[in-house]
Amino acid sequence: MEDIRNLKSDYFRHLDAKRWPELRALFAADATFGGFPFAADDADGFISGVSGFLAGVESVHQGFMPRLAVTGDGGIRGLWSMHDYLVWAPDSRPYRGAKIPGLYGIRGYGLYEEEYRRLEGGWRIAAMRLVRTRIDLLVGEPLQLPGQKFGAPDPDWIPGA
Repeated sequence: MEDIRNLKSDYFRHLDAKRWPELRALFAADATFGGFPFAADDADGFISGVSGFLAGVESVHQGFMPRLAVTGDGGIRGLWSMHDYLVWAPDSRPYRGAKIPGLYGIRGYGLYEEEYRRLEGGWRIAAMRLVRTRIDLLVGEPLQLPGQKFGAPDPDWIPGA
């Protein structure tokens, strides 16, 4: 189960850092996807879709409170509560068809429903479905603390991760 939690942690870390090859390595070649605002027929399609969707977007994705269960075929199913925060240049894009003046991002909430399969090299995500339960549109003037500089995580902090 700890391997699955680490796998999902790597998913969020690589997603927000836009480390696409590392993110792709977390999926089975025949992985399936659903619920995303872009089409994804397989793992390569997911990487193409998510990298295009997040181009020009600052993102923070969080997953927590996993419920994991072993399935009869030796795989594992997981349910993760999630929250994401996405921001982009004001008025630079719609979100799911919503063109609202001053739109600069979203706060999203929901669940990931996933299946994991053990392959050569370890556990991989074999199915992923994003279930949105709420989306708050961010509109107006983005507010930040003036003069603040934020650091970036060290991608090599944990060797081999």
